[in-house]
Amino acid sequence: MTSTDIPPIGTAEQARGPAGAADRRRWFALAIVMTAAFMDLVDVTIVNIAIPSIQRDEGASFSQIQWITAGYALAFAAGLITGGRLGDIHGRKRVFLLGIGGFTVASALCGFAANPEMLVASRILQGGMAAMMVPQVLSIVHATFPAHERGKVFGLFGAIIGLGAVSGPLLGALLTQWNLFGLEWRPIFLINLPVGVAALILGRRFISESKAPKALKLDLVGVALVTLALLMLLYPLTRGRELHWPLWGYVSMAGSLVVFAGLVAYERRKAARDGSPLVELSLFRVKSFAAGIAVQTVFGVGLGIFFLVWTLYMQVGLGWSALRAGLTGVPFSIAVSAAAGMSVQLLVPRFGRKVLQAGALIMAVGVLLYIWESDRYGMSIASWQMALPLVVMGAGMGFIVAPLTDAVLSEVPREHSGSASGLINTVQQMGNALGLGLVSVLFFGRIADRLTPAQVGPAFVNAFQYALVWVAAVMAGIFLLMFALPKRPAQHVEGAAEESLTSDSVPPDSVAGESVGKDSVGEGSPSAGSEGVRSAGGTAVSDGESVLTG
Repeated sequence: MTSTDIPPIGTAEQARGPAGAADRRRWFALAIVMTAAFMDLVDVTIVNIAIPSIQRDEGASFSQIQWITAGYALAFAAGLITGGRLGDIHGRKRVFLLGIGGFTVASALCGFAANPEMLVASRILQGGMAAMMVPQVLSIVHATFPAHERGKVFGLFGAIIGLGAVSGPLLGALLTQWNLFGLEWRPIFLINLPVGVAALILGRRFISESKAPKALKLDLVGVALVTLALLMLLYPLTRGRELHWPLWGYVSMAGSLVVFAGLVAYERRKAARDGSPLVELSLFRVKSFAAGIAVQTVFGVGLGIFFLVWTLYMQVGLGWSALRAGLTGVPFSIAVSAAAGMSVQLLVPRFGRKVLQAGALIMAVGVLLYIWESDRYGMSIASWQMALPLVVMGAGMGFIVAPLTDAVLSEVPREHSGSASGLINTVQQMGNALGLGLVSVLFFGRIADRLTPAQVGPAFVNAFQYALVWVAAVMAGIFLLMFALPKRPAQHVEGAAEESLTSDSVPPDSVAGESVGKDSVGEGSPSAGSEGVRSAGGTAVSDGESVLTG
């Protein structure tokens, strides 16, 4: 493969024009795709902080509140691998622009939703569009920048993600608190419109097209089976309490296991037939990968439970404003970002798996400390009193999220790294959706149907403490599962192999083109640091899959 096969800015573009102009174009392209990633992260964290305001303004039921967040996560998870492969087949730029355009339209529908049902449907559409947009981000970076520049680019990417994790709750709190033009919570979605339109216009001009020359085929049947199985499991969980747990709910949840079994059988046949299954089942023969998938799934469940009940506890239970709740969460976000950087750069290279296990235990300690403080101070607890448990929890999470992907992938054969990366990100999203569904049982299940105003606060505080006991149990389970991870997870370095070629034998320009081609068809590895910081917002980034698939 030569540099003419894929003409990203910075290789073929430079041959056609001044280097300075091409350099400016690719940095503009980087800013555009970074903005898209930022939009996705901020949208998730903004919605979390505005949930109580949406509930009050729209009169949404508890199950609808869950689906406003779980619907997005489910659609995002179900479409990730398909979105990545669509980019490989039809062009990353084309699919990225389609995704960001659809995301902008879905944001408008969310902002102008006339009722809770429309908001839930619009959020599901928004998640599906994000699944087309986000997987292209790192693919475009790979196709735009030569290997020797990607370290700097991924460092910038991690910083942007960290900024989004911190600023999202604050921005959501401010927009909700200000009640701009009397629109209540709606500006949290409408703010995406000017940003999305600008990204769409500039993206058409500055992003160059690239495709994978040997992209895998779409497995739409696999996507349909995964989505059906999750819906059969999640819908009864979220509606069961309100409907007094009808028989069809139990039948549906049991039936989801049958559909999952059918998925496994279908994927095995598809792999044998054309080599392009949605799930590469042979990966599960690698013990560390199978354990890592379990860790990612269970970790996603814990995050899904915590972030929703935390918001409801502060704003409904304690009666705090959105702004106060958002400010209270700042120490948590800062701790996650700081610990994530420290774990990848300093601790994991020296102590290996023990850092991740320490993170699980530290997070569990933070959760238990939070329960103790919530019980001790009750309704009179102050924001500053929450700072200590939140910092401890954030530090523990940072030790886990940043190096976890590398730990899971370190024993996976290189030719399957794309499928493995996509599956890791997908199952964490699915775990997140499952956790949001379990909120109906673990949180709302502790709250009586009819409460007087005086009973609301104590009931929500009690339910919060009960839900956090389960989050602590999840962290203990993750600690045990991590014993199956490698003691010394591999530290993947973007472009290391290409750089070696560059310095040893091949002229830089030709290597730049070759490395783009290789990364486009599955011979790279995702940036764990950037993915990890993204996870701090409550959901994992999923752009590694499209970089590697094909």
